[in-house]
Amino acid sequence: MEETIPRLVQGAAKRFPALSALEDGETRFDFPALAAAGLEAGRAFIAAGLVPGDRVGLWAPNIHEWVIAAIGLQNAGGVLVTLNTRMKGPEAAYILRKSGARWLCTMGEFLGVDYAREIAGQDLPELEGIIAFRGEPAGATPWPDFLAAGQTVEVGEAQARLEAVQPDDLSDLIFTSGTTGRPKGVMTAHGQNIRGFEAWSEVVGLREGDRYLIINPFFHSFGYKAGWLACLMRGATALPQLTFEIPEVLARIGQDRISVLPGPPTIYQSILAHPERGEHDLSCLRLAVTGAAPTPVELIRRMRDDLGFETIITGYGLTECCGIVSMCRFDDDPEIIATTSGRAIPGIEVRCIDEGGQEVARGEPGEVIVRGYNIMRGYFDDEGETRKTIDSEGWLHTGDVAEMDEHGYLRITDRIKDMYIMGGLNCYPAEIEKAMYDSGLFTQVAVIGVPDERMGEVGMAFVVPAPESATELSPESIIAWCRENMANYKVPRRVSIVTELPANAMGKVTKFELRERAAASDAG
Repeated sequence: MEETIPRLVQGAAKRFPALSALEDGETRFDFPALAAAGLEAGRAFIAAGLVPGDRVGLWAPNIHEWVIAAIGLQNAGGVLVTLNTRMKGPEAAYILRKSGARWLCTMGEFLGVDYAREIAGQDLPELEGIIAFRGEPAGATPWPDFLAAGQTVEVGEAQARLEAVQPDDLSDLIFTSGTTGRPKGVMTAHGQNIRGFEAWSEVVGLREGDRYLIINPFFHSFGYKAGWLACLMRGATALPQLTFEIPEVLARIGQDRISVLPGPPTIYQSILAHPERGEHDLSCLRLAVTGAAPTPVELIRRMRDDLGFETIITGYGLTECCGIVSMCRFDDDPEIIATTSGRAIPGIEVRCIDEGGQEVARGEPGEVIVRGYNIMRGYFDDEGETRKTIDSEGWLHTGDVAEMDEHGYLRITDRIKDMYIMGGLNCYPAEIEKAMYDSGLFTQVAVIGVPDERMGEVGMAFVVPAPESATELSPESIIAWCRENMANYKVPRRVSIVTELPANAMGKVTKFELRERAAASDAG
């Protein structure tokens, strides 16, 4: 297997010359055509002035242009910076500013949001240009015009740039949030991503000729690395799904003969509960990969019995580990798949340790630490946070608590960092709390995750209003403010207005008491 993404794309064109690589509506590419499109995009980025190591932001939903732009900028030696499509303008601007991105590839209006307009007026001194995949937002260069400008660059020059990319060169910068409340840019390199997802695709059993409906967003490792990148490795067809609409997904499974359908448990629960499920042909489904939230044993059984999946695999990963740490195997029984996050992928060490750094006995809870080729190169421009996360022996401290059984299978039991997962998306209370506190409306804010039947968990905010806003605030108005100022999945679904928050002797909010209050409220 080639050791860089550009060489992987070229190699796939030779290995799978007659197979379909990417299908987006009427737009289709076989593997040679995809490689050619990526090389054309690489020429355009070179013409624009990209030099190896430059960062390029991609802020768009799952469309074929996203894949071609990613391949193109990496062909030219650039570093891909992904942006969550649910971000608001200030959130996206922070990522662009922090990463020092020189270009942003985005689009005009999508689902009522004009991405280019969202960042208009933001302070982005290093951003040189905006490229519009679709639509014609003001001030942006249309994608066809951007590609046409690349014709001034010789194919040989672009090919030489592609071949100069090395396994240790950065391939991407994916921002994740932490307890500090500030997103941090995770740096990973070509070689480690190729090795990791070669292992991932082998464990899950992705096959040549598989047809993979990619519902997981491209801005996330699951949709990008375990999505179209894995398809390139195995000769599978990537079929991007623009939005998760159950009737459309059900129809596409039969029409497009989908065999691979990964996603968080909520996707399968929604499909199983849909009244029109029985009207669609789902017999082509073969492989499901899930995780990111607890998976009931009954759901695994129904996915096999009612949806017809032959193979169902669960796993656990972090952006800081290229997105992968542990996985179940295809022949594990439903209880193992539902109640654990599998065992370490080949070549990776995983341990559970106590507060003193000593490994705990099997079956005892401890913090998960990981060491191996999949560990990030560090947080971009943040050596302090990197040192806090990766110790002197190369172990990455995840902040997650798990029990490991005698076979090495992990059962995640808690999250040191208080992160909760809503519908498969990680939500970091510190980040949400900071945004709410910065509004000036509150003197104190604490956010916790509470159980939700449909989404797994949702946010609940406990707030102490600032004196000048106390009479004006209601739970509804607070939620409305959050919807205006942060990505939808971060918006607390419940709000409790209080006069004070419980705290310990050090003044730190005791969130376990808030969880007890929320549970008591639900019970009452």
